[in-house]
Amino acid sequence: MPNAKLRLTVPEEVWLGEITRSYPETRIRVLAAIPDGLSGVGLVEITGPTTDEVVASMGAQDDVTDIETLQRRDDEALVQFETSDPLLLLPARGSNVPLEMPFDIRDGEVTWSVTAPTEQLSELGGQLDEFGISFSVEYIRQEPDQERLLTDRQQEVIEAAVEAGYYDTPRQCSLTDLAAQIDIAKSTCSNTLHRAEEAIIKEYVKREIIGDISPV
Repeated sequence: MPNAKLRLTVPEEVWLGEITRSYPETRIRVLAAIPDGLSGVGLVEITGPTTDEVVASMGAQDDVTDIETLQRRDDEALVQFETSDPLLLLPARGSNVPLEMPFDIRDGEVTWSVTAPTEQLSELGGQLDEFGISFSVEYIRQEPDQERLLTDRQQEVIEAAVEAGYYDTPRQCSLTDLAAQIDIAKSTCSNTLHRAEEAIIKEYVKREIIGDISPV
């Protein structure tokens, strides 16, 4: 299933965009958000040197109908609020695309990571356009099948090798010592490690290297 990373620009007239642009050094991290009809409830973590000003500004917004500071310390605050204008939630709800939490809002910019079928991702793009939210796609990657990367035995041997220092530099454990430690033949240990390493390296290359250079 495709995984996409989107960068959104909050419209100037939306209160979240206005506040985060007024205090660009402070981050609003959305920990949870629930749409309720045309309103929404959010739980956010506010971090930065102007946290007090951001909380006060949120409370002064006409679109924020209720706000409560749950925790406060140093330059951080945990705030729950209700808004009559949950603009960022509406495109996701309209396209049935679940948002991955948390996500950050800073200086009018939002980064979303979403996983959904191609048709729903396309619908999300259409919904964002409909609500006047400009966005760019940083990447779209095809998530690997949910089959296990390693067998139970491969997992066991790899974990034992890491714990024993087999992959340390300099190496703290020889192949012979590792095989004796987990009570298998040296040749079996070598073959199991090789197959596990092959699977891990191929998966890494597919996701981190080939995925990054694939055209969107």
